[in-house]
Amino acid sequence: MTAFFEPYAEYGAEWLPALLEAMWTTAALSVTAFALSLVLGLLLALCRNVRSPLLQRLVSLYVSVVRGIPLLAILFLLYFGLPGIGITFNAFTAGVLGLALAFAAQVAELFRAGLMAIAKGQREAALAVGFTPYQSFRLIVLPQVMRVIAAPLIVTFVALLKDSSLASLITVDELMLTGRSMSTDYFLPLQIFLAVGLCYFFIAWPFSLLSKRLSPRTVR
Repeated sequence: MTAFFEPYAEYGAEWLPALLEAMWTTAALSVTAFALSLVLGLLLALCRNVRSPLLQRLVSLYVSVVRGIPLLAILFLLYFGLPGIGITFNAFTAGVLGLALAFAAQVAELFRAGLMAIAKGQREAALAVGFTPYQSFRLIVLPQVMRVIAAPLIVTFVALLKDSSLASLITVDELMLTGRSMSTDYFLPLQIFLAVGLCYFFIAWPFSLLSKRLSPRTVR
């Protein structure tokens, strides 16, 4: 058992800087992708509430198709496929776009559920007292929607964070790719990937706790 932990004492000073840098890349990739998915998801949810049947069908089709396609296929399409028609992204940008496009479909469903949970009378009351439609949505409806879906949004972010490991397959230098490179250099895959797993845990754990903390408030 002692022999298992000896590499951490021997190589820990070398591993730690590389893992911390990879954690930063993973966090930046996940946060950027999630922020973009929030914007796209909100736009998709709003489009499903417009009076245009065509737009509603298109958004519904997008959500259904994207949720049925593996994330890895989307990443490969963006990074390896689009250059064939002259559109090129660097690995990090392709990773952000792929994660955002995939998770926007899930976020859109959360926003749609949140919008359905808010009584229409609140928007009508805001319009009656002089609010513009934009003001009533931004100041009255959206804050309540965010409160309703806060916990599932955090769960979605944690899922995105874990799925960001797939970006290593399009050469994004995040935790998983760094771990693979280190395991090749040191021939200690068990210890290294255990450390990588702990890095993911330490990033995701605070958000999981926050989600549990918000869940009872959502039920009320």
